Amino acid sequence: MSIKLYVGNLSFQTSSDDLQKLFAQVGTVESATVVEDRETGRSRGFGFVEMASKEEGQKAIEEFNGKDLNGRNLTVNEARPREDRGNRGGGGRGGFGGNRGGGRNFGGGGGGGRSDRSPRW
Repeated sequence: MSIKLYVGNLSFQTSSDDLQKLFAQVGTVESATVVEDRETGRSRGFGFVEMASKEEGQKAIEEFNGKDLNGRNLTVNEARPREDRGNRGGGGRGGFGGNRGGGRNFGGGGGGGRSDRSPRW
């Protein structure tokens, strides 16, 4: 069974290929990825390596945690499962309605106010 490792404190010059070659020294690497910024394509300074077995992953942690690579001391540990951070598409803020400080509700600040669709008496 494979194991996914988090590799942090990477130099911005470190590539996915560099990680692949380094971790292949201790076992079979199923994948190696340096995480990049979506907009700039620049490294975010961390990545993930998937090793073929737990034993090889443990060996990689022991071998490379604290080791210098391109002038930086690596942080290597077992990756934690990704947290569900909810809807990041912009729709997770409640949508329409509710006075959240910039909505379309006009009227008094506390206690409900009148909406722009309420009749004005």
